[in-house]
Amino acid sequence: QLQLVESGGGLVRAGDSLSLSCVASRDTFRTFNMGWFRQAPGREREFVAAITWRSSPTNYADSVKGRFTISRDNAKNTVYLQMNSLEPEDTAMYYCAADRSAPPTLTRTIPEAYAYWGQGTQVTVAS
Repeated sequence: QLQLVESGGGLVRAGDSLSLSCVASRDTFRTFNMGWFRQAPGREREFVAAITWRSSPTNYADSVKGRFTISRDNAKNTVYLQMNSLEPEDTAMYYCAADRSAPPTLTRTIPEAYAYWGQGTQVTVAS
């Protein structure tokens, strides 16, 4: 079992930046590919970004490409999501997730592929 705890969400204005963190409970974190997803009220959970256990390759949803950056520090059991140039459309609950079954070089984009999830951190972007 792997527990994940997100932090760093908040209320910001359009154009601002936020940095999210997700800390894992066990060192086995370093063997998992990791992903960030988000879910807005009334909408399905959607893929945001993913990173392999080696930190490369990474993968991004088209809607965040060029604005968001995913990274990880395996020594700290932590994955990050740096979000720049935030837009009101980025408002959602953000979740990190661990994919224990993916090949080392494959980042998956569907929620069903991820076995472990955090409780989420809310990001609200005011216009």
